[in-house]
Amino acid sequence: MKIMERGQITIPKKYRDLYGIRPGTELEMVVKEDGLLLVKKKLNQTPFSEVYGILGKLKESDQIVEEMRGR
Repeated sequence: MKIMERGQITIPKKYRDLYGIRPGTELEMVVKEDGLLLVKKKLNQTPFSEVYGILGKLKESDQIVEEMRGR
């Protein structure tokens, strides 16, 4: 790839097709020790969406407190 005068690059079509990169897709640049990594930005990603579902069925707060107290 070649960096253009305004800092733009062209991602080859085979990689755009392979990774589903379409016009309007947002990419993030991740700094690595030996260079930069382009990663598709996840839509609607919030701290909550990253951990949603990992706890399974949630318990009532009163039940959690009782278990912590050993009752």
